Formats: sequence, structure tokens, C-alpha cells
Amino acid sequence: MRHYEDEGLIVPGRFSNGFRDYCQSTIDRVLVIRTLLESGLPVRLIRELLPRLADGSDTGTDAVCAEFLQEVQSYRDRLAARIAVLSDQQAALDTYLREARRTDL
Repeated sequence: MRHYEDEGLIVPGRFSNGFRDYCQSTIDRVLVIRTLLESGLPVRLIRELLPRLADGSDTGTDAVCAEFLQEVQSYRDRLAARIAVLSDQQAALDTYLREARRTDL
């Protein structure tokens, strides 16, 4: 949780004694962040565009959500393109290995 705080992804409340207060909305936000990080999204993108779930404000939320979803789609499309290139390279190597094995027989 402190790592997410250090990255600017969450801002926990504080008790009067200085201890962090991880309310349910912060915990929910961390679950979303973890899912996005596990899917490969960079912290920069999450930090810049993830709607501020804990602030309780609806101002601009729809625009932020639309922009965030567009960025996620763009990231996914770039990832798909990279996968396609890697798949082509793998297929070329498979062909090479098949041909090389035939000539070794």
C-alpha cells in the first residue's frame, strides 16, 4: 500500500496519531490498480488517467473515464501489434528449424 502511495496512485487518510487510514474506497481503488498493473499497464498511465475514485467528485469523471478507456484500448492495440510481430518471428524460426532438421537427416 505504501508503494502505491509513493507512486501517487492512492492518498490514504490519516488518523490523529499519524497512522494511515485505508478506508474501503482506498482498498477498492488498490484492487483496481493491481488488476491494471497485472494486465501490463504502466504506472504512468494508471496515475494520469485513472478516475479519482476516492475524491467523491463527479466533475469530469465521464471525460476521464472515456479518456482512460481510450488509452487502455490504445495500449491493448499496441500490445496486440507487438504480439503479432513476435508470432511472425516465432513462425519464421519454426520454419527455419523444420528446414534445418530436414537437411540434417
